Amino acid sequence: MNGVVNSVAYAGGLRIGEVAIPDISEILKQPGRFVWIGLHEPDDAVLAEVQQEFALHDLAVEDAARAHQRPKLERYGDSLFVVLRTAHLDSTTGGIDFGETHLFVGSNYVVSVRHGPSLPYVEVRSRCEANPELLAKGPGFVLYSLMDFIVDQYFPVVDAFEGKLEALEDNIFRQTLTRETTERIYGLKRDLLEVKRAVVPLVDMCNRLVRADVAVVPEDARVYFRDVYDHAIRINEMIDTLRELLTTALEANLSLISVSQNEDMKRLAGWAAIIAVPTMIAGVYGMNFKFMPELEWPFGYPVVMAIMFGACGFLYYRFKRSGWL
Repeated sequence: MNGVVNSVAYAGGLRIGEVAIPDISEILKQPGRFVWIGLHEPDDAVLAEVQQEFALHDLAVEDAARAHQRPKLERYGDSLFVVLRTAHLDSTTGGIDFGETHLFVGSNYVVSVRHGPSLPYVEVRSRCEANPELLAKGPGFVLYSLMDFIVDQYFPVVDAFEGKLEALEDNIFRQTLTRETTERIYGLKRDLLEVKRAVVPLVDMCNRLVRADVAVVPEDARVYFRDVYDHAIRINEMIDTLRELLTTALEANLSLISVSQNEDMKRLAGWAAIIAVPTMIAGVYGMNFKFMPELEWPFGYPVVMAIMFGACGFLYYRFKRSGWL
């Protein structure tokens, strides 16, 4: 079926087998069993069929169909609707690909809906099936595993930001200052803000999931969400640190550009002062008055030229010594 990646039933932490969507409602009637379905950009027909089998709320299904939602955790009766933003590095471009995952979690089912360029959750499913004693905790543990996998994907993203920041610092302090450096800093700050918007809501979501009022998550599974909470806090702190460093780098870059411009202005002012001396003298003798000093003196021209070069040399020496040239 279009958009269906996996549809598997579990009992006692063990995989029973694939289950067709029309048969899900019958499986859910059997005690001790739950169904985990993975969807990737499903069409409306598939979502409507899944909604009918699991009795999902209309508003949650509408959000899952449209995507482009903010990260959030909502309760609809005895079920949860979780929206998570995913992020991973593009191996070809080195940029960040953002995606979206919607999770419907009930007492006996988990439905994951992926949108955009997010990584598949085959690895998560395999890891859960390799630990049947943990998978036996039910949909609550599956929710933790998916959230933990999504949050852990942010660490390579943040590490990549740190590498880009080091390269920017090298450009700022060791190489020629360019406008491109400022544009790169601004671009990194914008990307970091996008990552922060995806991570910050996770802190509150994990706090809610460890509380006793969330019946979907059993008591022995709540402790696992503290691990996700710690990871989210770490990523959030790393992002804040990087944003502060980028702000400092931007200020340093602008300051160095200003200093460089001041140095250029000092050089121009120094050369202008040097050129002003012969210009003034030549301007005086270029006025063509009849009576001017030393016009009839044979050594008048060499003396004037010597005065010009001497004054220019003296000014050059003084400006060079003061650091203006």
